[in-house]
Amino acid sequence: MNPLGHGDSIARVHSRPALEWIGTPRRHGATIMETTHMVRRLSLVAVLGALLSASVPAQSINEYQMKAAYVYNLAKFVEWPSEAFKTASDPLTICVLGQSPILVTLNEAVNGETIDERKLFVRQISEVNQASNCHILFIGSSDRKYLQTVLRELKTPGVLTLGESAGFADEGGVVNFRLAGNKVRIEINLNAAGQQKLRISPKLLSLAQIVKR
Repeated sequence: MNPLGHGDSIARVHSRPALEWIGTPRRHGATIMETTHMVRRLSLVAVLGALLSASVPAQSINEYQMKAAYVYNLAKFVEWPSEAFKTASDPLTICVLGQSPILVTLNEAVNGETIDERKLFVRQISEVNQASNCHILFIGSSDRKYLQTVLRELKTPGVLTLGESAGFADEGGVVNFRLAGNKVRIEINLNAAGQQKLRISPKLLSLAQIVKR
């Protein structure tokens, strides 16, 4: 078993483009019901970039509530290969490697939601060889050192690796996003997505910085 630790604070970057969050992030987040409501409303705001015209929740949220909203978004704008699922009713599994704080927020706000008639299922994995059973794999900043091992361990395509630290996409992760002040910056490695047979919506690509490995 890998000695996975707790997530570190989020590194700031200065690349463009960025999606602005209207609100004041704070450590003490909203209730479970409020978090779920924010995730549903943030999805259109964040991915489509309609921040100036959309109504954003008034209550403050913490950074991992915000990130849970972005994970939910990604699932709506990515098409997985057919071999990633055994049946048409299989859930879309979102895994968290190690002890990242996002695990609690994802369970509160995303677990059990439905996208394209597939329920979202959130689980924690403690060993990198379990990654092949995931459709989205969140790797926190403190566990980024396991990325290359994860990529080597993947047995079948269809795993969207998602990180939150500088250089994650450059090193072969599919999607990377980080908090920089009140902005979320998205990086997408198209080559890595292609290797995993993932098709990413042009709407999402238009808001991201494309990384070529």
